[in-house]
Amino acid sequence: MEGLLRQPEWRVIDQSAVGIHFQALQSFGTDDTLCASVGAGEAPATARTWVHHNTVVLGIQDTRLPYLQEGIHFLKQAGYQAIVRNSGGLAVVLDEGVLNISLIFPEAEKGIDINRGYDVMWQLIQTMFADFPQRKIEAWEIVGSYCPGSYDLSIDGKKFAGISQRRLKKGVAVQIYLCVNGSGSKRAELVKQFYKLAKDKERTKFIYPEIVPEVMASLSELLGTPFTIADVMLRLLNQLHANSDFLYAGQLNEYELGLFPGYYQRVIDRNEKIADM
Repeated sequence: MEGLLRQPEWRVIDQSAVGIHFQALQSFGTDDTLCASVGAGEAPATARTWVHHNTVVLGIQDTRLPYLQEGIHFLKQAGYQAIVRNSGGLAVVLDEGVLNISLIFPEAEKGIDINRGYDVMWQLIQTMFADFPQRKIEAWEIVGSYCPGSYDLSIDGKKFAGISQRRLKKGVAVQIYLCVNGSGSKRAELVKQFYKLAKDKERTKFIYPEIVPEVMASLSELLGTPFTIADVMLRLLNQLHANSDFLYAGQLNEYELGLFPGYYQRVIDRNEKIADM
């Protein structure tokens, strides 16, 4: 694969098996830290993988829902915590069957066009599952899905992944959530009920999605294969290895450890403001 994915070296920070005490707020602080570090040339291109337990990640627009606290109370009753992320989009569900991948690139002098960022992630996922040639992975908006966008990834019209981007200090993080296993429609039903309670019948300036659970599924459901997170991790590592001269496992370096507390605190502050609304 040519283009952005081809890097002299890839550092992999694997946080997909850290466990229940690894909070999603830490993840968003980490990606901001990596954007700043990679953008400043203090670290190579980095792929970070992460899994979180029963978390609904809200977008900024979700915080403007008229009955937001009623929706959050429902999520808590269902066993999910709710947080607000610092990148675009709307509510998404994270759990043990959802693998998140962040690819962090340095912006070249001419910059990285936003569609180019989306395309590299789409192409990566296509290549990771190239051994299922009969099941085409497409990128277009799936109406009725949660967090709909023009780069929803789907098979046979059913969405299994969504892509977002975060740009900070000459670093670009292209992020995807992959519903690897479990029921995509059950995740969508959870978000549907959240919006039903948080919006009720109020008219809002922003148009929130009308969730149709049947248009969402997991990769295991769509490909008829019981994938685990580890299975998909291996596929990812194989592709990164094929697109670099040097692939290695790493953690935050000394420069990044110095940056992280500040970026993490910003994420905490944002969420505390929402809690006070």
